[in-house]
Amino acid sequence: MKILVIGGGGREHAIIRKLKESPLCGEIWCAPGNGGIACDAICKDIKATDLDAMVAFAAEEKFDYAVVAQDDPLALGMVDRLAEIGIPSFGPNAAAARIEASKVFSKDLMKKYGIPTADYAVFDQPAEALAYITGKNEYPVVIKADGLALGKGVLICEDEAAARDGLKEIMED
Repeated sequence: MKILVIGGGGREHAIIRKLKESPLCGEIWCAPGNGGIACDAICKDIKATDLDAMVAFAAEEKFDYAVVAQDDPLALGMVDRLAEIGIPSFGPNAAAARIEASKVFSKDLMKKYGIPTADYAVFDQPAEALAYITGKNEYPVVIKADGLALGKGVLICEDEAAARDGLKEIMED
């Protein structure tokens, strides 16, 4: 099989190393890849979030299978787009990836179906969020940004000053 792995970090490198162990695996490409991945796969410098360029490349190279590992291209619908051109992929489609891509969607889903989760509230304005936090006066408080934040979208604030700083960082800066 000719396989395309989409992404360029340690996760993708580990996936490539395991794929190489399969007798079904032939040629492995990675886009964009990185210097370390280049030791184990052919790298193509295409941003993982450039769906049009990636899909055109995948069609041109006639990949048998793709692995979409990064959150951003999953949330943007890379799996859906590859399926449209007949390339099966490992990874959730855009609708399923939404559970990771949106904290608000995830929390609302858990609430709707009675899945235990911490109490939460959603705000668009920092002043409203701060009023809610100070009104509850329960610390530490967790502040999360909605959307993909590359592992940096969660702040644990031990007091009001930290919460105020956190809200400024997430909602204003």
